[in-house]
Amino acid sequence: MTAGTSVRIVTGTATLCVFDPALLRHKLDDDCDWWSIPSAELAAVNAGQAAFFNVDGDGAYEIALHAELAEPHASVHLAVASGRVFIGAGEDVTGGGLEPDTAYGGLFVDVPAGSYRVQARRDGAYISLAFVPNARSGNAFADLVRI
Repeated sequence: MTAGTSVRIVTGTATLCVFDPALLRHKLDDDCDWWSIPSAELAAVNAGQAAFFNVDGDGAYEIALHAELAEPHASVHLAVASGRVFIGAGEDVTGGGLEPDTAYGGLFVDVPAGSYRVQARRDGAYISLAFVPNARSGNAFADLVRI
């Protein structure tokens, strides 16, 4: 992963998702919007399978990658098994027989397999993300993550 990389995404679900597709492959035959059920979203986040960052509204967001964020609005622990992470709109998460691609936005980044603390900060339509290596890959959120 290269700090300084950026991509524009457009979401119709007011959600940014970050995940290793290998860890959500078991959701391939599930409904395409399985994650829109709050308990299912929270279960995936707490298991460290995905980071869903809920934003204020639908629309375009510029996503920029950084080495680390000094003052993140949220941090989510995430497991990475394959070394490949997808960053994109919530509607691009694995499900409904489809896996993510970058045809309509989003970005694949390569990181060493392991556990990360994904830091997020939103300033209007600009979202900063950082993948900080961490020993922990699970979370204990009681509510959905919002930035």
